[in-house]
Amino acid sequence: MTLNKILPQWLQRYQSSWLSGDLIAGAIVTVMLIPQSLAYAMLAGLPPQAGLYASILPLFAYALFGSSMTLAVGPVAVASLMTATALAPLAVAGSADYATMAVVLALLSGAMLFTFGLLRLGFVAYFLSHPVISGFISGSAVLITIGQLKYIFGIKIAAGNVIMTISAIIKGLPALNSSTTLIGLSALAFLFFARSSLAASLKKFGINARAADLATKLAPMMVVIISTAVVAIMGLDQSAAVSVVGNIPAGLPSLSLPEMQWQHVQQLWMPALLISLVGFVESVSVAQSLALKRSQRITPNKELLGIGAANLASALSGGYPVTGGFARSVVNFAAGANTPAAGIVSAILMSVVIAALTGWFYYLPHAVLAATIIVAVVGLIDLKTLKESWHYDRADAISLLMTFAGVVLFGVEEGIVLGVVLSLAVVVWRSSHPHMAVVGRVPGTEHFRNVDRFAVDLQPGLIALRVDESLYFANAQVLEDKVESLVAADPSARRFLLIMSAVNQLDTTALSMLDELEKNLAEKGIMLQFAEIKGPVLDRLRDTDLGERMKDRIFLSTHQAFLK
Repeated sequence: MTLNKILPQWLQRYQSSWLSGDLIAGAIVTVMLIPQSLAYAMLAGLPPQAGLYASILPLFAYALFGSSMTLAVGPVAVASLMTATALAPLAVAGSADYATMAVVLALLSGAMLFTFGLLRLGFVAYFLSHPVISGFISGSAVLITIGQLKYIFGIKIAAGNVIMTISAIIKGLPALNSSTTLIGLSALAFLFFARSSLAASLKKFGINARAADLATKLAPMMVVIISTAVVAIMGLDQSAAVSVVGNIPAGLPSLSLPEMQWQHVQQLWMPALLISLVGFVESVSVAQSLALKRSQRITPNKELLGIGAANLASALSGGYPVTGGFARSVVNFAAGANTPAAGIVSAILMSVVIAALTGWFYYLPHAVLAATIIVAVVGLIDLKTLKESWHYDRADAISLLMTFAGVVLFGVEEGIVLGVVLSLAVVVWRSSHPHMAVVGRVPGTEHFRNVDRFAVDLQPGLIALRVDESLYFANAQVLEDKVESLVAADPSARRFLLIMSAVNQLDTTALSMLDELEKNLAEKGIMLQFAEIKGPVLDRLRDTDLGERMKDRIFLSTHQAFLK
């Protein structure tokens, strides 16, 4: 096997001119990734080093197997929340068992995704509709935000659903930690200001656009540095009981896998599958949108391999489930990343941080990490899709709202399952209520259009009905009822033409219905005819009794049928 067959294509054709962009983007993303990896580990209920560990090897793994040039892989908010949700009933957050099961979750997720990639199942990326994903992520963002308020105010509350959490926070406000609250709210205010107005404000003071944008991207790290320094200098962790990160073990992670227990597999395979599905769809969406801006293409099957390999690498290094992050990927793209080498640069820099600089984060307040999480996830609340869906397709909007409500009220796993069920229900409902139109000829042409929309010529004694959906058990009766109602309304009918240009599939139930329909119409002196049947449907129809009876009544085009 030659080296070229092993190396990814981007590395085989790497150009020296790309290096500066990859180096700069990798450095900027690292500065952004440090506070996020710490914060998302806290969100997942894991020690901070787990987030750092999940930010090294997964980046190398994705660079080898993934297809996106700019996707930034690592810990993300939604996967972290789903990890916490899956593990909370099984072990105490922060315990050794909890950390072990987080590794198992990453291992199962990685194995599933990589296997799906080998089986070329990339089409699963399209199983969840955009409104359902939007509802799920928006609901998760609300859950995450509410869950982080206890850190902002320094309130200790028991775990519970969203209603219980809000109630506990309200009851606990009189006992809030004033120093923690001041730090948390100040961090929130600055981060929101940085996101919305910092760049514009700096530009007004004559700072060039590139430097202003860079300052905005580095705002979370600035907050981390300043707050850590304030707590350390003033001794607020002791005098004011401000909760801090504390000791983070220095040194690179050891490479090992936990002993797999069948009990863990039974408990975690479903959460792992959901995390895999959501993470993959989210990654593909981000990667696709960024690739289009540079006229590049991503390959869903390779993305399965890439995200799968990243999760396997995370498990190997003591991390937890990872996927492509929206905000970091956008920053990576905007900072000039040309290839996944930018991710490798980030991984190397993160290795330096873990090996030598973890002591710097001892005095980092949990309130600041919570503020970082809140600001990151608030931007995920997608009101635009809800508005567009409501105006364009109420069914999609209802699916979005129901998924959102399911996540907020019942939890992330229940919410995504509800979203999938609703998506399938919408598909079934739409296909079981197919659009059907009686058509006539547009004068002077060979085109046929809906009689309710166009001025058309009709053929005496002929009813021509176009069915705009495949025919199967869920809509067969609907078509039969439509035909019977049209025949009853037109006593002069002697021919009934069924135009099947949009019929891609004809199942056994629909075939039986058409067979009976042909016989019933014949008893009434009406001849059933077909037009524009697609080849695969016609091939199967020919071998049936109905096809044998209809062989002289199947027309290549509607125009040909009208001439008879």
